[in-house]
This record gives sequence, structure tokens and C-alpha cells, in this order.
Amino acid sequence: MRMRRILGLSLAAATLAGMSAVGAVGAVSAAAASSPNITRDECTAAGGQITSRPYAGYSCALPDGTTQPIT
Repeated sequence: MRMRRILGLSLAAATLAGMSAVGAVGAVSAAAASSPNITRDECTAAGGQITSRPYAGYSCALPDGTTQPIT
């Protein structure tokens, strides 16, 4: 019985440690995923094409396939 309790506590501690690590990584990846806005000049300098999005303004379609909103 004592061995089960020790294993249960260690499993709970490992689970909590894993969740906090995933939470920290999730926050970092969310910050990295949100791309910054660029200007029209930066878009054309990077070889991008300015496109219009209905009800959302303008965006820059870059050659690598990504799009970023234009400020």
C-alpha cells in the first residue's frame, strides 16, 4: 500500500511538472505564432504582394506563402 502511495505521488508531481512545462512552451509558441504587422514598403521590399481582404483591410502575401496584416 505504501508503494502505491509513493508511486501515485511521484506520478502526480511529474504530471504537474509536465503541465507547467507545456504551459510555458504554449505561451512562447503563441507569441511566436502571432506575426507582427508590416508596412507596405517592407512588404514590397521583401518581394511580397499587397492584397485586399474584405472587411479586414490589406495584407501582404509573401513569397514563402505566409500572409501578414499591413499597418
